Amino acid sequence: MTIHIESLTFEVIIGLLDFERERPQRVIVDLEASYDYTDANFVNYAEMASDIASELKEKKYKLLEDALLGIKYKLHTDYPQLKKLQLKIAKPDILPECSVALSNTWEF
Repeated sequence: MTIHIESLTFEVIIGLLDFERERPQRVIVDLEASYDYTDANFVNYAEMASDIASELKEKKYKLLEDALLGIKYKLHTDYPQLKKLQLKIAKPDILPECSVALSNTWEF
């Protein structure tokens, strides 16, 4: 099975610049997570989405790279049944002419 969480959007303190440390900005997270489904091996996608938001809001990362790795660690720890995880974090409002994003894929 593959879980898709698309356009998980919320505001968070993230970034290096002074104004990024002072006020929250919008981020958008996309996730694809594969696992072998059984009744005993169920993954609650609502909890997973909440875990992602909580991780970013609590840690207030300075770099998207560290935020991505923090989410990966949290999800891999909380959901050890995951076989593959693909994450993307976007900061759609940081530059006026584009959205900036970072992504990676891990196989466990």
